[in-house]
Amino acid sequence: MNDEPMDRNPDILGGTAVFSHTRVPVRILMEYLEVGDRLDDFLQDFPSVTRNQAVAVLERARMILAGDQDEAAA
Repeated sequence: MNDEPMDRNPDILGGTAVFSHTRVPVRILMEYLEVGDRLDDFLQDFPSVTRNQAVAVLERARMILAGDQDEAAA
């Protein structure tokens, strides 16, 4: 079983980054946060995504934006 919080598969939404084991695009979480919605709002609307997955994706994005890309790849 894949422990990664997100996945890209050409057979799922044309390779769009989705939360693992779901068809929920990662970009949807970013869109929620951009307009001021809370993480809990997103999780309520997309119950197939776990809090751990969402937090892991946000942490990876934070590391990439902070320039810690080597850590984000781990």
